Amino acid sequence: MKKQFAPLIIFAVLVLFLAIGLTLNPQNVPSPLIGKTAPQFELPQLNSAERFSPQQLQGKAWILNIWASWCSSCKQEHKLLVDLAKTQPYVIVGLNYKDTAAEANSWLQRYSDPYSVVIEDAQGKAGIDWGVYGVPETFVIDTHGIIRHKFTGPLTRQSIEETLIPLMQTLQSEVQS
Repeated sequence: MKKQFAPLIIFAVLVLFLAIGLTLNPQNVPSPLIGKTAPQFELPQLNSAERFSPQQLQGKAWILNIWASWCSSCKQEHKLLVDLAKTQPYVIVGLNYKDTAAEANSWLQRYSDPYSVVIEDAQGKAGIDWGVYGVPETFVIDTHGIIRHKFTGPLTRQSIEETLIPLMQTLQSEVQS
């Protein structure tokens, strides 16, 4: 008789896990990279023969924004990044993910360029090292090259004002002390 209820109990447990999962915010997915050294790469800069590596920013706190011209959510956050770049003296590196240079250039001409430098990851290999599973994603890296925060999905005015700016101010003040 107990064996008859086993499938029903298993089904009930699975439904419970599904119900719990549906209440979670997918933007709160923790990154295993938080508190660890940022993955190293060397990628070409958009419209330049020069290459970029995170080592070039050693000693500076910086933001890595992973975006693509084909990403509708990237368009949503882009205006906020443009505003941020106009009002704050942050180094913002744009990593153009699985895109073409022509499309990236067209995007930046159309919507403005908030980035200190734009790099190309056409094959998505650096993105894999950074644990990217969708764009946009934004990382905050401290002066020692340690990842301090990750934003999954588009930045919002609230996330910029309540988390990004205070974190960057803290990281920049550590350099000055």
